[in-house]
Amino acid sequence: MERLPVLMFLRLKTLQRSSWRTFITQEEAKLPDHKPMKDRLTLLFCANASGDLKIKPLLVYHTENPRAFKKHKVDKEQLSVMWRSNSKAWVTRVLFVDWVNLAFGPAVKQYLLDNDLPLKALLLMDNAPAHPKDLEEDLLEEFDFINIMFLPPNTTPLLQPMDQQVIANFKKLYTKELFRRCFEVTDCTTITLWEFWKDHFDIVTCLKMITTAWNGINQRNLNCAWRSLWPDCVAPSDSDAPESTVVQDIVSLGRAMGLEVTEEDVSELVEEHDHELTTQELVELQAEAAQEQALLEEEEATEERLSFKELRDICQKWKDVQAFAQRHHPDKDLTRDLANIFDTRVMSSFREVLKRRMKQQTMGRFFSKKQRVEEEPSSSCPPES
Repeated sequence: MERLPVLMFLRLKTLQRSSWRTFITQEEAKLPDHKPMKDRLTLLFCANASGDLKIKPLLVYHTENPRAFKKHKVDKEQLSVMWRSNSKAWVTRVLFVDWVNLAFGPAVKQYLLDNDLPLKALLLMDNAPAHPKDLEEDLLEEFDFINIMFLPPNTTPLLQPMDQQVIANFKKLYTKELFRRCFEVTDCTTITLWEFWKDHFDIVTCLKMITTAWNGINQRNLNCAWRSLWPDCVAPSDSDAPESTVVQDIVSLGRAMGLEVTEEDVSELVEEHDHELTTQELVELQAEAAQEQALLEEEEATEERLSFKELRDICQKWKDVQAFAQRHHPDKDLTRDLANIFDTRVMSSFREVLKRRMKQQTMGRFFSKKQRVEEEPSSSCPPES
């Protein structure tokens, strides 16, 4: 494909972290503690007209440090997205400018240098509230080669490249990955869909799915999205037929899990990501975020109170109890299943704390030994007079 000028286009999109609606079995939907997930995040996508440059997406969540990050030892700087947060999981002007200067600008400049192109770029944007009209004034001096242009108002469904199937394809790929992960966890096990959501799905899993889905948007998808706005830049193709059968794959995975799912159901699920949260739902999200932060602080305080000996002893006792029950209980399968549930939901957190304490002790002994060696006078040095 002939290399095109760096004409970039970005798009904000709110994404529901998970939603099944009609796909949850009737029995599970009747559970007393069942309620639909309302967890949301906002993603900002950006790519060039050639389709060979995808900028690291901006992701805005309602919590800066989710508990799952601590559990999985996540380094936010190493994520495939630029992680930011505010109470409503919305992109604000401050967050947007931050992304432009820290992610967009450096990536575009490096792309131009790597391809021996002049330092010139045009960023096309819609009129979202987070997109400031005077953005060029907020650009760092090294990115003054970037020009900003806004699309005419009320042209979102007609011209915006990211709205020309790119985001729709992303959401389908995301949904396929969601079904695939659920199938992997529940297949050949007694784990139900509700247990999958509750115990085997968190924001870290969601981030992995987002990465897989965004990587699945190929150069052809991105280039074709410019047909309505700039048809001359779209490379000719022998066929405009779909490149994959993502929807059929989702249906097959759903049926493999015993769900009565059709292609229409999948379309409904994908479209549901566009629904905005109500004020009440936003209030609930903020309350949940505050509760999660309080639990995280409580966990840290508990860790401080527990001694290394207590942690080591209780973990060993749990191993002894498991072994005893497995040897003597008449129902071996029940014993194993219940032990696994308790081990995953309760004991795993204590083991993680114990591992951190053991690592701290090892490092402490290392530095203490190193300090003693450094403080001891060398045998080759004469004693002071």
